[in-house]
Amino acid sequence: MWLPDWPLTRLHRARRAEPLAADAPFVLVDKTVHGLRLACVNAAARAHGLEAGLRFADAKARLPALTYEEMDPLADAAALEGLAGWMIRFSPLVALDGADGLMLEVTGCAHLYGGEAEMLTHISERLARHHIRAQLGLAGTQGAAWAIARHRAGVCLASDETRIGLAALPVAGLRLTGEALVLLRRFGLVQIGQLYGIDRKALARRFRSAEAAGAVLLRLDQALGQRAEPLDPLTPLPARTARLNCPEPIGSTQAVELGLERLAVMLCDELAKSGQGARGFALHAFRVDGAVSSIATTTAQAIRTPEHIIRLLSEKLDEIDPGFGIDVLLLEARRTGAMDISAQALSGDLAANATDIAAVSALVDRIRAKLGEDRVRLPVAINSHIPERAEARPRFEAGAFGAEAATVPMPVGPRPIRLFDPPERVEVLASVPDGPPVRFVWRRLTRRIVRADGPERIAPEWWRHQPAAPAPVPDEAEAKWLTPKLDPRADAELIAKARARLQAPPEAEASQPVRALPRARDYYRIEDETGHRYWVFRDGLYNDKRGGAPDWYVQGQFA
Repeated sequence: MWLPDWPLTRLHRARRAEPLAADAPFVLVDKTVHGLRLACVNAAARAHGLEAGLRFADAKARLPALTYEEMDPLADAAALEGLAGWMIRFSPLVALDGADGLMLEVTGCAHLYGGEAEMLTHISERLARHHIRAQLGLAGTQGAAWAIARHRAGVCLASDETRIGLAALPVAGLRLTGEALVLLRRFGLVQIGQLYGIDRKALARRFRSAEAAGAVLLRLDQALGQRAEPLDPLTPLPARTARLNCPEPIGSTQAVELGLERLAVMLCDELAKSGQGARGFALHAFRVDGAVSSIATTTAQAIRTPEHIIRLLSEKLDEIDPGFGIDVLLLEARRTGAMDISAQALSGDLAANATDIAAVSALVDRIRAKLGEDRVRLPVAINSHIPERAEARPRFEAGAFGAEAATVPMPVGPRPIRLFDPPERVEVLASVPDGPPVRFVWRRLTRRIVRADGPERIAPEWWRHQPAAPAPVPDEAEAKWLTPKLDPRADAELIAKARARLQAPPEAEASQPVRALPRARDYYRIEDETGHRYWVFRDGLYNDKRGGAPDWYVQGQFA
């Protein structure tokens, strides 16, 4: 699909409230290193001899009444991507083709419209209805379809007709660079068919470099189907989809919900045939005005139960904007995989796991649908005695539920129900050496301790703070070869700096920043005079030679 003058088309559609005059010459200009040049011209400007690439000053001299605007490449690209999303109604695989084209893989889709020619006619009519100028071409390869869309619009070429159908087209249909096209024309090669009978080695000798000749041969082979050319779609091909064409455009939430019920049953039947389930589902509503409204949900484990899918997506049906009506509904299954279809235990006593993973997963799915995808997390124990590192909270996954609890031991001492991460520093007003604080200030309030229990010492994780290994000291034999030979006159300044460093007092070396070493923690469970209980710790010991005086922190609160 080629969209001639796509920036103009996009601008006209964006200003439907104040449309541009079609009979007035209008151009879009682009800033280049050589100044402003015409990037796109309308039919009225083209009638006055203006073409893309012309300098704007020359165009203004020819036509003083010419109106213009600057190009907006970002808006053009965003609109083209939006159009590609709308084209998913015709094919699940849609890719961008430069800045003014789209490429659709329609294998297996044409029969829905009565054939390939009828499909092209239907797409052209839908685009014309939305005032989008487009030229279409259909062939067995991307290169052939590209050439047909630009030089023989509306033609459908079968795979065995590609060679004959491309023979009369100009060599510009091979997606070559401007330099390669100029060189081919100099050789008298103006049609693609003229390249068929030329020896490849002879053709390569006519070009200045092997790369340029290889590019011509590559594009020719891709157009003829002799070399593969993969398609890079905007969205990957879904594993399973269910599609529902509406006889009349629908505009109510109830109608969309009825369509969702039918699609869920159809999709689950397809998944059951292959013994698979899916962990993600998306509902796309294609509107008659060209817009697409979508909602999506994920599940904790692979499912294929229509009722569960309907319940999850029904929570988000209000987000679908029907606009002027919806004519196509598409339900897509994502992240498909094999399902666990093992038989359930007859009773809880015979079950290998006391927790019903399916029931928990269904509950998690409903909570996610209401509150958000990241609202449910699973506490997982980590092999660390440091409280703030002893637990992680990843997203809930049914496969990992309960897997870590049996492998990682729980902490020895009692732990509060509420932990602060990071711990909050407190100001101790009175303390006992190697004992709990007597009074401390936390959150601007002074608290007097009446009861205390502890300490529980947690040693630092020394393996996380390995000091750098000292440099090896060479022996006398090595030192003789490693000692540099200095020129006293050339290196006088270097020698003076070395002597000054040797004569410096020890305090100067001590003032250099020293890497902080981890310190042990002594935890206490304390209670103040109001009955509140805290979990505090002293970071460091007195005279441990790992810093100054110890600091105190509140790590958590008990119930």
